[in-house]
Amino acid sequence: MLPPALQLVILFVIGAFTGFINILAGGGSLLTLPVLIFLGLPTAVANGTNRIGILIQNVAAITGFHQQQVMPWRAGILAAVPAIFGAVIGAQLAVKLPDQVFKRWLAGIMIAVLVLMILDPAKRLRAQRRALNWWRAALFAAGFFLVGVFGGFIQAGVGFLIIILMMLAGFDLVATNAVKVLIVFLFTIAALAVFVLHRQVDYLLGSALGLGNALGGWLATHWAVRKGHEWIRGFVMVTVVLFALQLLFDSWR
Repeated sequence: MLPPALQLVILFVIGAFTGFINILAGGGSLLTLPVLIFLGLPTAVANGTNRIGILIQNVAAITGFHQQQVMPWRAGILAAVPAIFGAVIGAQLAVKLPDQVFKRWLAGIMIAVLVLMILDPAKRLRAQRRALNWWRAALFAAGFFLVGVFGGFIQAGVGFLIIILMMLAGFDLVATNAVKVLIVFLFTIAALAVFVLHRQVDYLLGSALGLGNALGGWLATHWAVRKGHEWIRGFVMVTVVLFALQLLFDSWR
């Protein structure tokens, strides 16, 4: 077991890096969640603690996007409401899973998200922007309800799903990232409340992670308008594979 002070430093550094990743592309929780588990937290506590970092990070990111006036608020609210309800359901499922089962689920989801990163369907599925009539709005909302269930359950990789849905609706990358941080912020409040009620949160470690996330998220909002996110994909992919293999190994020991 690492000394507590060293754990805080590690989580701040990891948080800054993954906060940057989360805003540009998503997938930061594919790294932070295994790190929290490897630091010795039970899986449910690691899952709940990770939400503190996400919450703090997205406060900084929303502020950054709002200052640059790129937030499509109407679409964001339409997506966020069903996502919040879904997140409560997903979080309720997560707090009930045994540690070993959760590790296997996490490893499997990490590999699935890795495949999604490699295929990068958002590049090919981009649809022409059209007005959201009632049935398109209903499909849009239903998609984000399922996103909320997934995000409430495990968080890791939810950003990629949001990007795909937003691209299918015809939004550009900047608007997509802005809506992503708004949705994740709102449904994270709902999911975190579930974990808090079940006493599955380490507030000290979560705060260290969150401060790092906030720094990385704030930097990324200014980078996202000008740059892409291709340069970080290779590193994340390799790290995800290593973490997934380690989680599978731990779950079968």
